Amino acid sequence: MSAVDEVALAARLSSVREKIAAALTSNGRAVDDATLIVVTKFHSADVVRALVACGVHDVGENKHQEATAKYDECAGLGVNWHFIGQLQSNKAVAVRRYAHAVHSVDRASLVTALDRAGDNAPETKTLECFLQINLTDDPARGGASWADIPAMSEMLLQARTLTFAGVMAVAPLGVDPREAFEQVARASELVRTIAPQAHAISAGMSHDFEAAIEAGATHLRIGSQITGKRPAPG
Repeated sequence: MSAVDEVALAARLSSVREKIAAALTSNGRAVDDATLIVVTKFHSADVVRALVACGVHDVGENKHQEATAKYDECAGLGVNWHFIGQLQSNKAVAVRRYAHAVHSVDRASLVTALDRAGDNAPETKTLECFLQINLTDDPARGGASWADIPAMSEMLLQARTLTFAGVMAVAPLGVDPREAFEQVARASELVRTIAPQAHAISAGMSHDFEAAIEAGATHLRIGSQITGKRPAPG
């Protein structure tokens, strides 16, 4: 495995931070009004260590096995681990071992599993959960349908060991991201009629985070613009 080019990594991170600050400012928001989550999919734990050295506190993973391994390798670094991929309910206990937040909560069975898993890990602080919204008509894609938002919001609000943070979505390919993120903003408004404190919006990736900021995103999930080209999965 090649060594991490820390200089290039730091330069890319600095560039993205500047773009985020500029987008926030142009939309009348404070420069610290969005949380940057660096997605390190397929990258080594050494990349996580280098990011922490540059002041990164939030890291995203979308594969449970990979997230577990990196968590163990990076113990003690003070990283907030965000799980952003599709999650099987039977992995709930294991995910609660390391996750600060799960951004991909999209069905009732997963809410129940994650909530119950909190009873098995009483030393773990409350888990932040985002309700993932499906912005397409394809039920095979991850995310709750618009019709399911009220019931899912009520369920997350009533969960004993979860904190309902807000909504999450991925803009579909081939669609104007601004139109997609306008839907996310409307979903957030609907959620807040049920859970006013669930105001967070997890949206925006390397190619569309500026449009997400314009629509009110509070959590940005950015990978390749910072980490560089992903290595092949090992």
